[in-house]
Amino acid sequence: MLTTTVCAALSAAGLAIAFLTAWRRRFAAATRLAAVALVPVGLAMSGLAGLGGKIGRAVGSWAADLVLKPTVWAGFAVLACAVVLWIIGRAAGARSGSAASRRETRAAEPAAGAPALGASGPPATRQQPAPGASAAGRPAAGKGKGKGAEPGEDFSDIEAILKKHGI
Repeated sequence: MLTTTVCAALSAAGLAIAFLTAWRRRFAAATRLAAVALVPVGLAMSGLAGLGGKIGRAVGSWAADLVLKPTVWAGFAVLACAVVLWIIGRAAGARSGSAASRRETRAAEPAAGAPALGASGPPATRQQPAPGASAAGRPAAGKGKGKGAEPGEDFSDIEAILKKHGI
């Protein structure tokens, strides 16, 4: 009962401050103040203020047990042991290289349906370079001057933007 009264008083004071702020024609700030002012009464009406008190008492009794009961300290020791074992397991897995080699293999393989970067056409019409051929022997696609440009790259639109800005 006292909690509800205190929450209602807090909300009334907050709404009064919001009204005074709106009187000064600061409507956005007044709206935010009114929203915050309604929180205490909303918590009291929904029962969450009482729940907060119960949580506070539970945390307080746990803290008292933490100091006074050795079983709580033993529980922390068990949790610390579990964390140490977890770290050792992760380190051992990383040293074996099994997970790392699988990740590298997956990263090296391109997705089956994903086109290669710079590809401009469907997969059937793209020309694959010969293993020993260089990019200098083939003409670059597009109007770009493209020093070392790949066949599917066209930088003409980017060059136009740069020239427009004097770069």
